[in-house]
Amino acid sequence: MSRSWKTTIFGLLAAAGVVTTAGMAAAAGTAYGGEGPTRTVGRDLWATATIEPGREGIVEVGGYEGMPLGEGSVLTLTAPAQTRVTGTPFAAGGYRGAVALGGISGTYTFVGSPAAAEGSAADGSTADEPATDESVADESGADQSALATWKGRTFPFVLSVPANAEPGTRLPDCALVLRDADGTVRQKGTCTVTVGLPAPVLSRPQSGVPLGALPKMSGSAYPGAQVTVRDAQEEEVCSTTAAPAGTWFCVPSHPLPPGQGRLQATAAFNGVSATSEQIDIIVTGSADAQPDTASNAGGGPL
Repeated sequence: MSRSWKTTIFGLLAAAGVVTTAGMAAAAGTAYGGEGPTRTVGRDLWATATIEPGREGIVEVGGYEGMPLGEGSVLTLTAPAQTRVTGTPFAAGGYRGAVALGGISGTYTFVGSPAAAEGSAADGSTADEPATDESVADESGADQSALATWKGRTFPFVLSVPANAEPGTRLPDCALVLRDADGTVRQKGTCTVTVGLPAPVLSRPQSGVPLGALPKMSGSAYPGAQVTVRDAQEEEVCSTTAAPAGTWFCVPSHPLPPGQGRLQATAAFNGVSATSEQIDIIVTGSADAQPDTASNAGGGPL
């Protein structure tokens, strides 16, 4: 079986990450003494993600194209309402991630290129010895790394969304800010975090079991979601609305063609959608057969 993913996500963990904020975390404000002057260069910082209720997801922040910032510069993401920052997984040398108490924010601090700290030890030279070609190359690499710092990179923050969050809701108050070592705001931005929809389950018919031409479809989905079952050609087979208990069932509006086929359920609610795993089917019954409407544990009552 396979799954067709049509969700956003946000969201694969990139090799780097940067976020913009409209504000800053309380921890950052304490550390740097308030907002301070703002010097915005280029476009705003940005980030988007869609995360299901009760799950964690990656929010990748990027967009800084301004002047180079040195050691001690800090990128802060303030968690949107109802969420918590639970991780800062970007582990590249030169950056240190941290999560504030209670998960109200997360930060990345540029602590300097590892090449700069390891250069003298690597070439074995001392202050009294002339620099070798290798040490000069190391210093050049460190300078280039310092010039890059935040520019052209993205930084991942892990956010946890509560189980009671309603799918389709855009969570407010997510903010991004990038400060230099003196606490001056160099760039701000906002991030868009949308509560995703849990994937529906297509539990009947079962994969590989011979079927009649009008088999009952049933499964589970988010309560109130519109559920549509489609075949391999993306043609609608049947549709219904998930009951308050999260169960659903429907019967094909027309007989399924004989032979092998494939089915998949899609759920939609409040502007977001998700898909089930695909199942392979074999239709052996006649098109003249009556619909199979027998109830089972996977679907709702008739």
